[in-house]
Amino acid sequence: VQLQASGGGSVQTGGSLRLSCAASGRTGSSYVMAWFRQAPGKEREFVAGLSWISSWRSSMTDYADSVKGRFSVSRDNAKSTVYLQMNSLKPEDTADYHCALDTAGRVISRIADRYHYWGQGTLVTVSS
Repeated sequence: VQLQASGGGSVQTGGSLRLSCAASGRTGSSYVMAWFRQAPGKEREFVAGLSWISSWRSSMTDYADSVKGRFSVSRDNAKSTVYLQMNSLKPEDTADYHCALDTAGRVISRIADRYHYWGQGTLVTVSS
């Protein structure tokens, strides 16, 4: 399995960006995909996650309190891609963003070690 993250860039406060994470390989029909970020000098933190259980045709999402109401995670199963729409960006959102995939889990975990596959980072810079 490979994950390809893209969409990062530089924006001003209040701006928007959409990150994409495209998966290839044997990802399975059910999965949990999450976004984590790491700012310079800080620990990696959970941002948002999405679960998809194909047998139930059920999807759930979870968001860190710091991004709730501003960020939205969505999926396009036909494209094997998960998106992170980021609105009302703040300077504190500046970080390297990584997508991560759990092909065995059904519950969104905020613990990075639960994820088996990771994409390369895509840098988001928000200036004031």
